[in-house]
Amino acid sequence: MFTHTPLRLTALSLLAIGSLAYAFVAGFFGLEILAEIAILAILVIALDLVAGFGGMVSLCHGALLGVGAYAFTVAANAAGLSAFPAMVLAVALSAGLAFVIGAICARSIGIYFIMATLAFGQMAYSFVFQSPLFGGDDGLSGAPRPDLSAIGIDLTDSRAFAIYAIAMVALTYLVAAATLRSGLGRSLIGLHHNEKRLRALGLTVWRAKATAFAISGALAGLAGCLAAQHTQYISPGLLSWTVSGEALVVVILGGLGTLVGPIVGAVLFVVLKHEISALTPYWHAIVGMILIAVVMSRANGVFGFVEARMAARKPKPVLQKADADA
Repeated sequence: MFTHTPLRLTALSLLAIGSLAYAFVAGFFGLEILAEIAILAILVIALDLVAGFGGMVSLCHGALLGVGAYAFTVAANAAGLSAFPAMVLAVALSAGLAFVIGAICARSIGIYFIMATLAFGQMAYSFVFQSPLFGGDDGLSGAPRPDLSAIGIDLTDSRAFAIYAIAMVALTYLVAAATLRSGLGRSLIGLHHNEKRLRALGLTVWRAKATAFAISGALAGLAGCLAAQHTQYISPGLLSWTVSGEALVVVILGGLGTLVGPIVGAVLFVVLKHEISALTPYWHAIVGMILIAVVMSRANGVFGFVEARMAARKPKPVLQKADADA
């Protein structure tokens, strides 16, 4: 079962305090980077929920993010809904689509599951790219930000939006953690380790996988809503498999199956991207070499490596003399 160890709680506290402190002192460019980190963090938490704990490595989470972004923008602009109802609709649509994908792919495992989700993602990308309703390859503009003027918050301000994005990360983490600690989460982890045993115990496997995938899809859709609100412009590139691949890289970089690690990975990835790209246009190659080094070290990402080292330093339990004699 997923648990919050002292190390995980400490890491979460440091991330929260550090991000909020930075939000109050950063300039415009720093706030934009902070919002980008928050959006990526939501997406990778969603992916880690199914990939790290359920063994369902997905290459369609970029498409689910894109569905959320497009659904939000169309609902707000074409249907005339205000931002929060449009977000609810977009998240629900992403969850519904994810449930269908999870149900169809439930019997697939390993590379077959990856390829099936990739196919769904590419279908969604092609549909949006060729559809005049969604602006084709020109995309859509004018995605609104929520109106919080009633409580004195102006989300058109970069600082306010960055703090709002951080709050959405916290909400996403709480939903993911609550899911993992629930009966569904325990079933999901059990399916990852021994699906045959859970099936023999009477669990409806496809439903458990599809439900977990739907929750993950809803969180990815939320990331899409924030992405649309952040840039106030969306394009079919949001649904590309490369977005899913980048999210998977971040999860591996931070620590697969830790829930905290992907947030650390999102921070490292975005900071490295901006810092290295300022020096060379070949920043992908450098980040790739870092990822190869992490994988070749056999550590479960940066945070997983720290967890393993901390666990190794714990004192071994000493057997009582009576037990030793026995």
